[in-house]
Parts: sequence; C-alpha cells; structure tokens
Amino acid sequence: MNLGVLISGRGSNMVALAQACARDDYPAQIAVVVSNQPGVAGLDKAAAMGLSTELIDHRDFPDRDAFEARLIELLQQHNVQLVCLAGFMRLLSRRFIEAFRDHILNIHPSLLPSFPGLRVHEQALEHGVRISGCTVHLVTEDLDAGPILLQAAVPVQQDDSVDALAARILEQEHQIYPEAVRLFVEGYLNPHGALSI
Repeated sequence: MNLGVLISGRGSNMVALAQACARDDYPAQIAVVVSNQPGVAGLDKAAAMGLSTELIDHRDFPDRDAFEARLIELLQQHNVQLVCLAGFMRLLSRRFIEAFRDHILNIHPSLLPSFPGLRVHEQALEHGVRISGCTVHLVTEDLDAGPILLQAAVPVQQDDSVDALAARILEQEHQIYPEAVRLFVEGYLNPHGALSI
C-alpha cells in the first residue's frame, strides 16, 4: 500500500515509518513525504533516505480550501492509498477527510481521549497523571477523536520534566506507528478501531 506522510517539522515518526517500510516483509511503502513548512529537518531526512519529497507551503495559498485542493491533487498523483500524519500541524477539513475517508492515520502523544490538542505533556504533568503514552487513531472531523487503533502506555516519573516525558513517549511513538500501519494495511484493524483476528 502506498503511504503519503505529512509532516511539519523534524519528521522523526516519518523516519520510523520509512525504516519499517524498508524491511522486505513490511506491506507498505512511502510514495511521498509532504511538508507544509519550508526548510524543516524532516524533508532533509526524507531526501537522504531516497524518498520522494514535496513542499506545499500553506502560506502560498489564499485559504485552506485552495491549500488542501493542491494537497489532495498531489497525494492522488502519487497514488497514495493511506495518509499518515506525522507531526503535521494543520487541521484538516471535511473535504480532505472525505477524499481519504477511513484512510488517514495520526499519531498523538497522549492516551486519548485524555489530553487532545496541543500542550499534551504539560497537561499530563499539570494533572498529575501517573500514566501517559501515545495513540494511533483514525482521523475524523473531530480533533483527536477518531477511533483508536493502537496505544502504548508510558509511566510518568515524579521528577519528570516536559522534555523528559516527551522523549520517552516519542520512543514509543516510533514503535507503535509502524505497527499500527502494518495492522491496518494487512486488514487486522477495521475503520472502527477494532482488532479483527
């Protein structure tokens, strides 16, 4: 299955997906890596791994509709069958979601439904939770509210800083995102997030 990976920054989850796709037994390949931000490290990393890269700067378009129309067109040109958001910092409209309905995945650095949106690690520490983690979910019109596909739990330590907690959770993100993609592509996960054995 052809993956389109959307990034806005360093692209560490994109790298984890690319490394998984490089294995002979992995059922997907990255068709294109797209960034909406120029000059980000993720584009350089993707190019260094021999991946096709594209920049679509959202600031070059008059509105979100025009930006997303170009993004949809580009992904379709690359025959993308599954869109993987990997630190893509743009909200997607109903139009985009309809174009790839039930075939858009996102990785979020909390155990959803806890702490959707931004400032996730700060919220976890402020609330004093003992367990945090990360979630791969299907993308719907509601922010970080789509069906949960896979999660990993990460204990919160008493002396944790935001950066320390974020780093430990990121390690788990790199593990579960490629696994969730594999399970999805191989048909073990349905659009409701349920495991089909």
